[in-house]
Amino acid sequence: MQAQDVLPDGQDFVTRNGIPLGSVAAFLANAQLLQDPGATAEAMQAAERDLVALLPTLEALGLFDVFELRSPALRDKVARHRSTLIGSAPAAAPRA
Repeated sequence: MQAQDVLPDGQDFVTRNGIPLGSVAAFLANAQLLQDPGATAEAMQAAERDLVALLPTLEALGLFDVFELRSPALRDKVARHRSTLIGSAPAAAPRA
């Protein structure tokens, strides 16, 4: 699920400070699908792909600085993908 899938028709995202906020809702929908034992393999693959694509935006929002995922399996999956992103990104400037 992508941000435009959870917002009203005709609205793909809402931007605040240059960040598309529909991404948080899409992340939550994908996280729920990844924990659904009845989800098909195809749906789970799509959810993981979309969830991973949202991680840079959620990092920019600081979501993971404030919230911890409750599901150990989801927390591990997100941490694994975040470490790949952080390892390949240039070093960020220190916050003031």
